[in-house]
Amino acid sequence: MVTRQPIISVLGHVDHGKTTLLDNIRGSAVASREAGGITQHIGATEVPLEIIKEICGDLLKGAKLKIPGVLFIDTPGHEAFTTLRSRGGSLADLAILIIDINEGIQPQTLESIEILKTFKVPFIIAANKIDLAGKFKINKKKMRYTFLEAFSDQNETMKEIIENKIWELVGELYKHGFQADRFDRVEDFRKKIAIVPCSAKYGIGIPEIMMLISGLSQRFLEKKLSIDVEGPARGNVLEVKEEIGLGTTIDVIIYDGTMSVRDKIVLGGKNGVIVTSIRSLLKPKPLDEIRDPRFRFEHVKTVSAAAGIKVAAPELKDALAGSPIYVADENLDEIVGRVEKEIEKIKITTEHTGIILKADTLGSLEALVKMFTSKEFAIRKGDVGDVNKTDVTEAISVKKKDIYKGVIVAFNVDILKEAEEVARDKKIKIFKGNVIYKIIEDYELWLEKKREEEKLKRQLGIIRPGKIQILEGYVFRASKPAIVGVRVLAGEIRPKLTLIKEDGKFGGEINSIKTQDKFLSSAERDDEIAIALKGVTVGRQVEEGEVLYVEIPEDSFRKMKELELDEFEKETLEEFLKIKRKENSLWGV
Repeated sequence: MVTRQPIISVLGHVDHGKTTLLDNIRGSAVASREAGGITQHIGATEVPLEIIKEICGDLLKGAKLKIPGVLFIDTPGHEAFTTLRSRGGSLADLAILIIDINEGIQPQTLESIEILKTFKVPFIIAANKIDLAGKFKINKKKMRYTFLEAFSDQNETMKEIIENKIWELVGELYKHGFQADRFDRVEDFRKKIAIVPCSAKYGIGIPEIMMLISGLSQRFLEKKLSIDVEGPARGNVLEVKEEIGLGTTIDVIIYDGTMSVRDKIVLGGKNGVIVTSIRSLLKPKPLDEIRDPRFRFEHVKTVSAAAGIKVAAPELKDALAGSPIYVADENLDEIVGRVEKEIEKIKITTEHTGIILKADTLGSLEALVKMFTSKEFAIRKGDVGDVNKTDVTEAISVKKKDIYKGVIVAFNVDILKEAEEVARDKKIKIFKGNVIYKIIEDYELWLEKKREEEKLKRQLGIIRPGKIQILEGYVFRASKPAIVGVRVLAGEIRPKLTLIKEDGKFGGEINSIKTQDKFLSSAERDDEIAIALKGVTVGRQVEEGEVLYVEIPEDSFRKMKELELDEFEKETLEEFLKIKRKENSLWGV
């Protein structure tokens, strides 16, 4: 057994300094040009122990570190979720949550906190941009130096400003269920989160950040980091990418074992498990060697954990980002079953009345499902990919049973044109965005508004416009009650509503609405259903092919401006008004 590098994920709100922090750490090795300097992996940056010791200086004096270094995963924005899931736990062993000390906790920060909590990932906080907190004195001669050194250089006013900002952050974190303090005041790192005030731009606090992640990994993660490097590799798919000359490739983080060219691999695909063989393993060339994008990579025969690697193989077109990936030797069937189970746990397909969730990767889908479930929202389906017509059709059938749940959540995915048209046509609400926290908030606000609207409708007793046509050849019973197949041409119909004909005469009362074996509480435009009509006989008062209108009482008509009507409902309302004003020219005035 050997000790591998801990895998570190860097999360935080857009523009709070994730890239700058990693650039500063990378810059140290690029500048020093040391042998054994920083290695660029695919989607990751490896920092060896020698560089960590150089960055930390006296902070690690006397420390006996066994870890060979650390592996930072470079993930833009929300894609960090992908790095936070693996085997139902976390691919990242530790996380750095970057917060702009001047802006505090933002929606994306909250989202990161929720996800770290969900996946039980230990983390430290880098309270960035202290250089912008006031008239902060900076030593520009140094590429990086400790926060404590920088803090001692400040005047009393500046020290007070920084302390107040730290306390504000501690207070905000407490509200979200976390005990935190400045790193040098934390006695038990299992009970309190360490906050390192820093400036990624000027390298202030970077030594303390590196000291903490190395020390905490060594102290609390030693068992987890102990791996069988000779065993078959296990990892996670970060991204699926097209590469010139290589076709579809996958970027993979390996957290255990070894992967070699020609190995058989098993991973999740959009339409089931993919089993294929590795054609090439590629690592990026050192940054100063990249001249032509066609020659960005160098081929390697084998790679061991922890590492970021690009895999080229046949059949990867439908590979799922966020999927587990395993090297399979003799136990192929067992591993295929394991991958199937892992994906089934995340993807959801039920017959429940619930919302439909679509996300860009398995990692973000899992986070989405967990966060919606924690709010006790029922979910009908959770899947990876763009919103398509089938999703909208499912939402329509849910809406017929529960108007509050017939919605779609689209996290970081597109809505296909056909799906968008049907959704607009059928008034299916789609919540689209790339911050889960914000999408949930938008859904909750919409729910509140919708409930108020429905309450108002009940209080005011408003009946919406509606128009149906009796379908020819679909008379199942002529009377007592008449049962006929109808198409809803506009608006909605419900049981107990009265219908009138185009000449204003009585056209029956809707007793019930049915589709196949299910009774419905309502039906909307384009629905084809069977209705039971009281008070009329087909062939006498009403005929096949005839158009009937929902009877709207005069007081309901006057309150109609309280409702949002679509163009078909508006048109139907005008037709209905003409019918009523043939008898009474002042009707509805």
